[in-house]
Amino acid sequence: MADVIKGLNLLETLKESIEKNNISDIRDALEDMLISRINIAIAGERNAEKATFINSLRGLSQEDEGAAQNPPSAAPEELAVFTNPKHPDFRLWDLPPISSDANFKPEDYIERFKATRYNAIILTSTDRPSANSVAVWKEVRSLQKETVYFVLLASVKDTEKSLEAKKAASLDVLKAEGVPLPKVFLVQPSALEKLDFLTFLEVMRGDLPEIRAHALLLALPTFSSSLVTQKKDAFKALVWAAASLSGGVSAIPVPLVSSMVDATVGVRILVKAQISLCLDDESLQRLARQRGLDPAKLKALRTCALSVEVSKSEVKRRLAEAEKDTSTATTRLVELAIPRQARSVSRSFTVMLQALNNAIDDMGADAEKVVAMVTGERQ
Repeated sequence: MADVIKGLNLLETLKESIEKNNISDIRDALEDMLISRINIAIAGERNAEKATFINSLRGLSQEDEGAAQNPPSAAPEELAVFTNPKHPDFRLWDLPPISSDANFKPEDYIERFKATRYNAIILTSTDRPSANSVAVWKEVRSLQKETVYFVLLASVKDTEKSLEAKKAASLDVLKAEGVPLPKVFLVQPSALEKLDFLTFLEVMRGDLPEIRAHALLLALPTFSSSLVTQKKDAFKALVWAAASLSGGVSAIPVPLVSSMVDATVGVRILVKAQISLCLDDESLQRLARQRGLDPAKLKALRTCALSVEVSKSEVKRRLAEAEKDTSTATTRLVELAIPRQARSVSRSFTVMLQALNNAIDDMGADAEKVVAMVTGERQ
């Protein structure tokens, strides 16, 4: 991971790298963000709710190829791993159930399944956490690992009243076991936009190093308008890094044609944006099947050409347009982002910033329309 952005504000870090002309730092940061590598472990009983939760985090249903199944194909004591078909560097590790045996030793479980190697650990239950689950939480925390959480998965039989009762009972268990400031997040496995998942996501992203929080956000399916907004912001951070490489940190200014060369990195960013925003044909077809909708209606919501297909010719066209007409607002952003001594060579930075930010906004608008149709959210 590029230490240049670990735990720091991305824009401020880029400005510092620009001042020092540290091109390699920014290049490393850009590659880390494009790769989006993250590993999350999910512990708890292997049941229908856990399988559905794992699939929902990957944008899949049980009928999709590679989906987690119930009953599971893995043996009870086997570790299982599930990749995201669209984001292969996002891996979910299905840890075997935590034993209810009175002689259970949490340190042995953690060592056997290498629990501390994951970026985050989610301890799931459908009723309330067991004493041994709490013991695992405590042991992981004692190893200076903060990103471990209790999640209560709702079943199809649960009602609002029963879920609140289970949450209250779960909090009582954690308090009785000596967990300080206990938190339990209610999650609807088949509909992550409901209950506490978005709150849980916000908490987890706040606990993770910035680059991992970014990776998690980009790999999750887009199921709410707030996620669309967060993803747009994340991709604009990617654009900052790419634009900085394009012209902001260049010691020797490149003529206007430099933006044509930048089309390649622009394509990489926008392809990732299309997939992350779930605008590609395969994602929309899968989403329509899951929600019982006509895929043609979802596809028809895409009015931006880049939402349908990210082509180099379209990216070049947008870069050329931005080169002719960079806005006053973008120029002001350059003044904020680029040190005074580097502004004379920031033309390429300005062009790429405006072209790609406008593209992200256009694709985001299409994603918001898809989310509104799927969830019934008002735009």
